[in-house]
Amino acid sequence: MPDFRFRRLAYVALHVRSIEQSGLFLKEVMGLDGDTAPAAGQHFFRCGDDHHNLVLIEGESPGLARVAFEMESERDLAAAEAHLASLGLAPVPVAAAECDALKQGRSLRVTEPATGLTIELTAGMQAHDKPFQPTLTKIARLGHLVIGSPNANAAVEFFVKQLNFRVSDQVEGIVTFMRCFPNPLHHSLGIAAAPVNRLHHVNFMVTDIDDIGRALARLKRKNVPIVYGPGRHPPSGSIFLYFLDPDGMTFEFSFGMEEFPEQAPRTARVLPGRLDSLDSWECGPPDPRFAQGGPILAAGVAA
Repeated sequence: MPDFRFRRLAYVALHVRSIEQSGLFLKEVMGLDGDTAPAAGQHFFRCGDDHHNLVLIEGESPGLARVAFEMESERDLAAAEAHLASLGLAPVPVAAAECDALKQGRSLRVTEPATGLTIELTAGMQAHDKPFQPTLTKIARLGHLVIGSPNANAAVEFFVKQLNFRVSDQVEGIVTFMRCFPNPLHHSLGIAAAPVNRLHHVNFMVTDIDDIGRALARLKRKNVPIVYGPGRHPPSGSIFLYFLDPDGMTFEFSFGMEEFPEQAPRTARVLPGRLDSLDSWECGPPDPRFAQGGPILAAGVAA
């Protein structure tokens, strides 16, 4: 098992058709805060005191540009870099000017071979110079990213064997939930079976179950498509609500999640591949538009 440790999921970068439209959605529907001036062609949004948790890049086609994980230390980043290089994956340093724009320490990017996902690893991220003030929703953190792939099993194997992720649970033939060790949250990354490599959804965790209820009412008032929920996920225990952004990409608000101790965690479960393994509230099958948004963009396009 590789000898390096993660702190957390740091941010997700998306391509969107309109920064103005998507920015208004993030602020006025979801309750994120955003910087008005872009840096290095990137627009930064946050749900807490970090400099950013979501990056938007304007482009012709919406999709997933990359996902970034923060390591526990520079030593862990160096160990990950050496390990990835030994696999022949040629990790690429993020240019100093872009690290400055991202308010990050030394960072590198590598392409996950099974899905084409660009993974960024960073030694650390600065806090924003202004404290975050919740508006519409009390968001606790960026929670997780889920991607879909016809090569889901190979991708899971890569993250577990080469990036020191740990499987928390699987829903047979549907999705595998993993945590970036030793982060305790049930999952910071999920990999689902899908016919093409694509974004499944981006999750934000809220602090109170009432935030789910208020978001449900607000989404209905603003005619935002709700594509799944509210319900409760049996694997993680999370209460969920999924909805679409202006580009048809799926976002999730969730409340509550199982946490794992670093030492002697429970064994990962394999749940049957049925709808009741995904929702114990029996809210019904998801809308066909659920998790259909945006391809995983090739590294040259996504960077």
